[in-house]
Amino acid sequence: MSLTRDKTQLRYNSFLTLSGIPPEVYEYKLGNRSALEWVIDQYQVTTDNRSGIVNDPNREDDPEYIVRLIGQVISVSLETVRLVRELSTLAIQ
Repeated sequence: MSLTRDKTQLRYNSFLTLSGIPPEVYEYKLGNRSALEWVIDQYQVTTDNRSGIVNDPNREDDPEYIVRLIGQVISVSLETVRLVRELSTLAIQ
C-alpha cells in the first residue's frame, strides 16, 4: 500500500486504487502521523530476513478486511476532525 504524492489516492495493490481521500483525514494524528498513514505503515506484508517468516495482515477468510478498515479509519478521522472543529467554536464560560 502506498499514497500518491498529493495523498488523495491510496494504491492498495496493482489492481485497486482508492481515490478521493479528503485532506482533512490527515489532520487527525496518532503521535506524529495521521491514523491513515499509521494503518498503511502497520498493514504491510513483510518478511523477516533471518527466519523468512512472512507477516501478512491480509485475511483469507475476509479478503475485504483491510479495505474496510481503511474506510473506517477515514470515516473516524473525518468525524473526529469535524467534532474538534465544532468544539473550538463553542463559547465556554
